[in-house]
This record gives sequence, C-alpha cells and structure tokens, in this order.
Amino acid sequence: MNAPFAKVYVIDAKAHLLGRLASVVAKLILNGQRVVVVRCEEMNVSGSFFRNKIKLQNYLHKRCLSNPTRGPFHFRAPSRIFYRALRGMVPHKTARGEAALGRLKVFEGVPPPYDTMKRMVIPRALRVINLKPGRKFTTLSRMATEVGWKYQDVVANLEKKRKVRAQAFYERKKAIANIRAKAVTVKEAELAPINEKLAQLGH
Repeated sequence: MNAPFAKVYVIDAKAHLLGRLASVVAKLILNGQRVVVVRCEEMNVSGSFFRNKIKLQNYLHKRCLSNPTRGPFHFRAPSRIFYRALRGMVPHKTARGEAALGRLKVFEGVPPPYDTMKRMVIPRALRVINLKPGRKFTTLSRMATEVGWKYQDVVANLEKKRKVRAQAFYERKKAIANIRAKAVTVKEAELAPINEKLAQLGH
C-alpha cells in the first residue's frame, strides 16, 4: 500500500477481510507508521461459520502438554484474534518486529479519542471488493462469542451510544454550515466591490 506518512492512521475494520487487512497493516507498521484499528468485532472472515468455528476450536486445543502456562495463549477477544493473525506477518522476535507491533493498537468498538477522529477504510481489504457475491463469510464477533468472549453486549451498548452522539454532532455541523451559507448569500452584494479589488490584487 503506497500511502503517505501521517501521524496516525485510524482504520475502521468493519466489513474488511481479516487476513487481507492484517497484511496491509503489517506492512504499514513495519514501515514506521502508527496504526489504530477500531471495530475489530465487525471484521469478516471468508468461509462459512461452521468451517471457521472448527478451525478456531482446532487452534484452541494446541498447548504445551508438559506445562500449559507456557503457551500458546488463546485470546478470545476479536481484537486479539486479529492481533495474533497480524503478528504472524511480522518478525516479532526481532527488535524491528517488536518495535513495529508497538506502533499498533487494536480495539473493539470506537473508544475515545478515536471516536472524534477521521477514520479510513482499506479498499483492497474490503469484503465487497474481494469476495465473490454469494460466497459465505463469518463475522469475527460471532466466532469470538462462540469460544468464550463475553463482552459483545457491552460493546454493542457503547456503540449505540457513540452513534447517537455522532448523529447529534453531524446535525449540529450541518445546521452551522447552512447558517453560514445563508449569511454569505445575504452579504454577497455588499462584498462584491471588495472582492473585485481583491481580484485585481491577485487574491
């Protein structure tokens, strides 16, 4: 992904395919870019729910037989499932890979201060672009809930409140823009001679 450098990229993961998004984000953080991924619970995985659940349960059975506390550690939260997939695309045991993972943040929902920041999507990772119509897919929150994630209702309630606040902000912003447009129209005749002089001066 040839993207310009920014202070931070806030990516809305809704309707993105997990693996494709992980590969793009892995490249960004390895190149030194700070990335925040929000709404991980709305991410999609290609394939039917039954197939993906069996694959996930097979992974959950893997452990160190002599001492299970050594790992592997099976995170249930959607954000950590995404993080684990992305970690496999980064040389995480080297100093460079460790620093790259330090530039990444992953969240369920959209917590402050990212709820008031401009969010972006990654077109090359969107499900509607990459998955053939009619193909089955699974939502990450459903898979996580099946294997023990307990916070889907909490995240849903917080998201509902956030959307209400966002709608109120948008309506207020739209009203202010309308008032400004009307004010410009009313004063257009008075400002015409001033604008002509400014145009002559090259402004």
